[in-house]
Amino acid sequence: MVPPVPGLPAARPGPAIPLATLTTLGIGGPAERVLVARDEASLIEAIADADRAGRPLLVLGGGSNVVVSDDPLPGDVVLVRTRGTHDAEDAGGPGGAPRVLRTVAAGEPWDAVVAAAVADGLAGLECLSGIPGATGATPIQNVGAYGQEVADTIVAVRVLDRRTGEVATLPAEALGFAYRDSVLKGRDDRVVLDVTFALERSGLGAPVRYGELVRSVGAAAGERVPAAQLRDAVLALRRGKGMVLDPSDPDTRSAGSFFTNPILDDDAFAAFRARVADRLGPDVQPPEYEAGPGRRKTSAAWLIDRAGFEKGHARDGAAISSKHTLALTSRGGDAADLVALAREVAGGVERAFGIALHPEPVFVGARW
Repeated sequence: MVPPVPGLPAARPGPAIPLATLTTLGIGGPAERVLVARDEASLIEAIADADRAGRPLLVLGGGSNVVVSDDPLPGDVVLVRTRGTHDAEDAGGPGGAPRVLRTVAAGEPWDAVVAAAVADGLAGLECLSGIPGATGATPIQNVGAYGQEVADTIVAVRVLDRRTGEVATLPAEALGFAYRDSVLKGRDDRVVLDVTFALERSGLGAPVRYGELVRSVGAAAGERVPAAQLRDAVLALRRGKGMVLDPSDPDTRSAGSFFTNPILDDDAFAAFRARVADRLGPDVQPPEYEAGPGRRKTSAAWLIDRAGFEKGHARDGAAISSKHTLALTSRGGDAADLVALAREVAGGVERAFGIALHPEPVFVGARW
């Protein structure tokens, strides 16, 4: 039997713990051993212990962006439950404007971090309200919503390098932030320990640019309104889409937006427009947003809807949310049901428009 990690609860010798109880989708098979790391030293030791023994390891935060297989999961699952926030003053903002550098432990629940920033009169995170999960996950896929993303405010991420056992601080410029992407994504050799954000000391939120949010707060594009007002508006919009966790709402039993919005080069976008005109008529224009030089982004939700998939469309024990086309929900089924639905949707979009959709969640054991 593997000895327990000092400072952490020993593995239970009895029945394995179902990971379905630790994910927002409510799916996932039994884990051989689950350990809870409530401080940084315990987190580092738990990871090092598994690596020294050569045991498989899954580091899990809020469980909000994962699709876990229903098969038994061997090895260790380490739950990141570290806590702590500390501030430092900084005069390095645009034009020398004062900022607060807020460093947040990886295990802090993300929405609580946003709420605290708004309550403290610190702007820069308010449009990211209501997103489930832990803070340490936010830089990995550059979490974003309603015209804001964490790359706008992150100045550094401190990580444990599993290859060397050393702790290193990565500045924002070393993180390779892009749309729902960073150098931390798709790899497990670096574990986030804490994240530092540069937040403006202001009761006004960042300029509002996302069309739906602009209309919701009754502002002009680019205008600044109170951060608390933006937070309330974002929470209302997300609740209307089933994107704020609510045990009484089956539409929130999801991993959030399941597919990323496709980004195409100019030639591919022109071919896509032609497919749209051929399928839907010459007067139909697909959503189109700038995504860098020679690149355009379109809406995955629009593609799914126009490919013929309605809200509530179900397959076995999984369904498209009845509130938001981009969320796939578990309706009492297993990971295989969810993956089958995702493949059905992605296949329908590719047949209709020639665009491949890519899933946003991390797959653990399950295969895309």
